[in-house]
Formats: sequence, structure tokens, C-alpha cells
Amino acid sequence: MPQIRVRRRRPERAPSVLRPVDGARLDRRAARKWRRPSASYTENVSRSDVEQRSRPLRRDAQEHRDKLLAAAQREFAARGVDASLEKIARDAGVAIGTLYRHFPTRLDLLMAAFQPRLLEFQAGASKALEMDDPWQAFVSYLENLFRVQAGDRGFNDFLSRRFTNNAETERIHDEMCAQIEQVLGRAQAAGAARPDIALADIVNLIWSNGRMIDATSTTAPNAWRRQLHLMLDAYRAERAHPIPEPPMTDAQLYDAMVHLSKVN
Repeated sequence: MPQIRVRRRRPERAPSVLRPVDGARLDRRAARKWRRPSASYTENVSRSDVEQRSRPLRRDAQEHRDKLLAAAQREFAARGVDASLEKIARDAGVAIGTLYRHFPTRLDLLMAAFQPRLLEFQAGASKALEMDDPWQAFVSYLENLFRVQAGDRGFNDFLSRRFTNNAETERIHDEMCAQIEQVLGRAQAAGAARPDIALADIVNLIWSNGRMIDATSTTAPNAWRRQLHLMLDAYRAERAHPIPEPPMTDAQLYDAMVHLSKVN
């Protein structure tokens, strides 16, 4: 019997959760050369997988999907993005095969589970971006970001890492970075923030805040706010003093975030 070749279709790109930001972008050409594979989070998706996700689900299948998402949101929030998929399936009352039928890769499940967090973050980010006072916009943006980070260990992990084989996570990270550059740039242009702060300094703050959240989430869940405002005080223009070490370049920052995806 002759072999029939089936042309595979690409899955449609998910709609944007974060809005584009004018006038702020990363040096993506410099960062692109640092990209590395991240095979533990992405796998090949078959044509049947794509077709299955594009078809309306049966009632029982929709119930399974909803239970999987609820279990994933709980488990990722408690244990981070490397939480056990087998436990998520057990908590949802389904077999692991059912989980993979709905979400062929870990990143598929992560992105579906994080949609409420991303929407929550963007609601606060939009308010900050629309503020008239540049310094207050910068403060409000970071407070919103860190508040959402503190409430979900999985989202904390997501902010800290780069998943290079997934275009949607790359787009979201790029847009977040562009937003940070916009609010920071406005504060610097107004003379409120010290001029030597770079995007890498804010990402360093996100990393250090993540460790602090891990240590204090059960004993002092709001301790992150004190640390943030101590750092914001240091970011004021009138506090500026020469710093012996320059900030990381965009390429160095990107490589560090990819490295976190490999070692965890």
C-alpha cells in the first residue's frame, strides 16, 4: 500500500495577553545568539494534537480539562513550574495520559494555568503605565509585579526563567521587559530615578525577591514589600553614587535566565 504523506499544519498563535509597548524594546538581535534548547519543557506536537485542541470538547472532556487546570494551578503555585505532572493528574482524578491529551507539553499546561495570573498582572500593569507621575508609575508597576509574584511560586519561576523553544513565553517575557524599560525610562527622564539603572538591575531584583518569597511566604508573607521599598529608595536619583560594576548586557541577562531553566 503506498505511503500517504500528510502535511502538518502549524498551531495558531495564542492571542496576546500583554499589550505591545511603544518606544521600548530589547536588543533582540544581541539576545538571540544566546538562545539554547530547553527540551525538558517542550516536545514535538503531532497533527492530531493540534486538531484535538481546535475542536470543541465533549462535556466530559471539558470537565477533565477544567479539573486538570484547577489542580495544576494549585500545584504550580505551591511547588513551582517543576511540580509533578503525575500528582496533578492524580489530584484531578484522571490518568496521566488524559493530561497529555489535553496538554501535550509541560509548557502547554503552564501557559493555560497561568492565564488568570497573567491577566491579573496586566490589569495592574496597565494602571501603572497610565499614571501621570513617572516615579509613581515605576513604583506601582514593580509593586504590582512583586505582589503577583509573591502569591504564586510557579509564576515566580516563570518570571525568572526563559523557555527558549516556546514563542508565546518569549513574547510575554519580551513585552514585560519592554514595559519595565518604559516605566523606568520615564522615571529616569523625569530625573526621579538614577540614570545608571538598567533592565538587568530590575531582573536581579526579581530574582532576589523570589528567594525572599520562598523563605518568608509562611512566616512573613508581606516581607517582600519592605525589601522592595528599601531598593526603591536606593533607586532614587538623589541617592546615586558611582557603582564599581556595570549592569549585565541584554545578552548576558538572557543567558542567565536560560541557565535557570536548565538547572532547575
